[in-house]
Amino acid sequence: MMKFLILGALSTASLYFAQTYPVSAIPENLKKNADVVIRKDFTTIQINKIDEIQYLTNTVTTVLNKEGDSKTAIYIPYKKGDRISDIKVTVYDASGKKLKSFSKSDFGDFANNRQGVFYSDSRVLALSYTPVQYPYTIDFSYGIELENTIFIPDFVPFSGTNTSLEESQLKIINTSGIELRTKTYPSKYDYASVSLNDTGVEKIYSYKNIPAIDDVLMLPQPVKILPRVSFALTQFNLQGKQGTLNNWTDFGTWYYNNLVEPVSVSTPSIKAEVEALKLSGSTEEKVKALYQHMQSKTRYIFVGLGIGGWLPMLPDEVQKKGYGDCKGLTNYMKTLLNEAGIPSHYCVINSSSSQVSFDPDFPTMGGNHVILMVPSEKGNIWLENTSQQMAFNHLSYDTTDRNVLAVTKKGIELVNTPSYTAQQNSEKQTMKIHLNEDTGITGEAQLRYTGSQYDYNLPYVYKSPQEKTETLKKRFDVLNFEKVDMKNFVNDKDQAAIMFDIDFKAGNYSKSIGNGFIFRSVPVFSNYNYKTDEKRELPFEIGQSFEDDYEISFILPKNYKIDEIPDNVLVSSEFGTYQLNFTPNGSEVKVRRLMKVNKGIFPKEKYNDYISFRKKTLNADNSKILVTKI
Repeated sequence: MMKFLILGALSTASLYFAQTYPVSAIPENLKKNADVVIRKDFTTIQINKIDEIQYLTNTVTTVLNKEGDSKTAIYIPYKKGDRISDIKVTVYDASGKKLKSFSKSDFGDFANNRQGVFYSDSRVLALSYTPVQYPYTIDFSYGIELENTIFIPDFVPFSGTNTSLEESQLKIINTSGIELRTKTYPSKYDYASVSLNDTGVEKIYSYKNIPAIDDVLMLPQPVKILPRVSFALTQFNLQGKQGTLNNWTDFGTWYYNNLVEPVSVSTPSIKAEVEALKLSGSTEEKVKALYQHMQSKTRYIFVGLGIGGWLPMLPDEVQKKGYGDCKGLTNYMKTLLNEAGIPSHYCVINSSSSQVSFDPDFPTMGGNHVILMVPSEKGNIWLENTSQQMAFNHLSYDTTDRNVLAVTKKGIELVNTPSYTAQQNSEKQTMKIHLNEDTGITGEAQLRYTGSQYDYNLPYVYKSPQEKTETLKKRFDVLNFEKVDMKNFVNDKDQAAIMFDIDFKAGNYSKSIGNGFIFRSVPVFSNYNYKTDEKRELPFEIGQSFEDDYEISFILPKNYKIDEIPDNVLVSSEFGTYQLNFTPNGSEVKVRRLMKVNKGIFPKEKYNDYISFRKKTLNADNSKILVTKI
């Protein structure tokens, strides 16, 4: 993947070479599993002073197929005050013959407003190129000068799957007199390594010949596989606000004084708003009342203005307008709590499906989301302030099990968010199914979801009744529904649980055999085709622990009896446990299915063991019960 850094106004003459890049020159091992091959990715960073940093980049990327187009978008994000220069783009065919060239005048200049972005001072220069053939190669170079020196991007080979790298180099020239701290994080799986040539005047980091990471089943995020180098200046500038970054304490003090305290301003209107709620009870009860009040009157809209987009909206703006982004909504909630005499901490976090924490030993500006933490007598209360439907004191799977930067007057404290157990990430399913002689079934079920399974089901809240039903059909498509109705849907925002009932009718559930029929033990299960992989090259990850607890009652047709039931099943492994138990009782068979899966990253050598575990559970789910006519 091409890296489009926010780069500076240096002359590109020294970096831009009149070269061609025939596809035939790419080593075969770099074509394997690759949609794109980064032929060259050279960046020079020159740090001149606390408020001046220049970047120069030249990236050459060969796109092997249509899937690689999205990995080679040609764009330059920037903000007011950034100075961009020497933009050059050249496109080559497979043999290295020049097809077309572009300059800055061919780029469009757009507001960098992603979906959900309302206000932002970010912009982007972008070039639209429609390929006429594959493979093709794009040679892209430019420079940019910035006054913000708080952000120096990590040096990584690439950031996504199906991308390989021939050569990448990062040269840092620091003439500012400010110490540049660095830290190298080796690949835990020896997938690649970074080399360093430090002359004292400049540091040159490089990667060479790194094969693509194939996007295989249960692959950990590339950030957990690849090496990286992180950088931070001990003195920095952010939109004219200068500070020091030697440790979390002094950085946290700067953060609080510049980005939190200036906007923690209440008003008589906010004071009256809190007084009108007549809060009472424990700290937890008061926080819940305030949180659910805030949810009822606000909505999320991203606002990327103020000190580089890091300064929250003032709370009275959020109160009046009824919207804000994670920063503004969190700051508004914090102000409401302040008026109630309840202290809280503004917390910066890395929000993603892959758990990424801040390094306690390497302080740096980072994070992509903000939440709120309220200390209480019963422990920390965590508030996700961007959702109108999220339950109180519940964090979703993309913010649990990692640390946050809790910003206080005394500096930053690194605090861990909750890590939910399998029992907390649960699905409880109770079904009563009437078997019909025509091989169909009618049934009713009650379902309850908590923890991360609550998160997966939260989108139902935003759907119409018809959309809920259609989604349910697709989700439970292992049943051949003729009719299904969802009813009694509840989003329990006090207990972080989603519950609903379904009534359904399905055909062809059983199969006639002689004077009876057979049917599978578990109506709803995952019918994924688990395949072994003898050539697995990387570890695999189970991202969340979970527990599924099913209680199923099958009611036989009149004048039928139970003839054969499977043996009880118990499967135990390091990946989890599975139990399936059968209890016949006259014209009824009760089936209890309990499955627990453990999260973790496991070595590639154990992948087939995991597949074996899942196949055993799948076979048990498919085990058959035989009933015959009396």
